[in-house]
Amino acid sequence: MKQTAGAILTCAGGDQVLTQVSTITALLNGAYDGHVAISELLSHGDFGLGTFDHLDGEMILLDGEVFQILHSGAVVRSSPEATTPFAAVCEFQAKEHHNLPEGMTFNMYAKDEDRLLPTLNMFFAVRIDGCFSRVTARSVPRQEKPYPPLAEVAAQQSVFEFENISGTIAGFRCPGYAGGINVPGYHLHFISDDRSCGGHVLEFTVDDAVAATDCDNGFAMMLPEDGLFYEPHADADQRATLQQIERGKVDHAQVVMVR
Repeated sequence: MKQTAGAILTCAGGDQVLTQVSTITALLNGAYDGHVAISELLSHGDFGLGTFDHLDGEMILLDGEVFQILHSGAVVRSSPEATTPFAAVCEFQAKEHHNLPEGMTFNMYAKDEDRLLPTLNMFFAVRIDGCFSRVTARSVPRQEKPYPPLAEVAAQQSVFEFENISGTIAGFRCPGYAGGINVPGYHLHFISDDRSCGGHVLEFTVDDAVAATDCDNGFAMMLPEDGLFYEPHADADQRATLQQIERGKVDHAQVVMVR
């Protein structure tokens, strides 16, 4: 990644692999049964994001620790026996960092980072550490069978508004051709430094933060072996629906926490 000072982080020099559990299309269609244990997930990386069995909240994996942000806003450490229906992880090994300007928003960050990356056709792990004047995040409630599609679940989401908070934003930038497999563009989760709050990132504004990016030049998938994943589903392009869900543009969302 090119930095503002002109340094370049290339994709060469290692065999970094992004390992993914299931597909975003399966999650969109309601495949919420966990089938990979957190202990197994950790054998593939120390950094990442996802969700839990029955779509029970948001997952963030930092420095080898897995946290679950519940619909209530509470944060708990995940047990090794817990399972996930969807997650993406890697070993985070960024060697270059760059400062983000005060006032930078999610959209500004995405545009600037895209301009600085050496290519938009690789998978990148991204991490932002620092202070934020604002973070808007969400979590979703645990679901029971028969599972509704993700668009219906998103209407039940809790939205959290955090102000003047220190923490870490972590996630991935996936290329456009990955649509249907993962989220094209930036998919980010947040957790506070004190590990008391967080969620799926809808918006943020930087106060004083440092960003790092790590190129993953390999990709591996662990596909579920159950009926929900095997059932046929519509092959129509669901990118518009996915983007609405990712950025929280759904009806009935309620702000439940201000900090």
